[in-house]
Amino acid sequence: MIDPRLLDLERRDPPPGLNPPMQALWWLKKGGLKMGAEWNEAHRLLQLEEGMHDYDWVHALAHWIEADFGNSDYWYRRCGERRATASVSAEWEHMAEALTAKL
Repeated sequence: MIDPRLLDLERRDPPPGLNPPMQALWWLKKGGLKMGAEWNEAHRLLQLEEGMHDYDWVHALAHWIEADFGNSDYWYRRCGERRATASVSAEWEHMAEALTAKL
């Protein structure tokens, strides 16, 4: 199950109580899983704690969205994960479920 706050995209800013990796997931979803201002905000958040698993894992997704596959692969390797799905949207859901389960 995905934390419903991640799907509350009518807001201007992420709902309260989300940690930075989940905020980044929210920004990526709000931006339609495409490049743009929301992607930039997600990327900024992910750069705050490079080397931390959840930050690096979502960072991998951000670079997949960017179509920078080499950089995406680098972040997946860095956090010890692999792409679990065949599409960006399915990967977003996979990450959202996994990070929700950690709460």
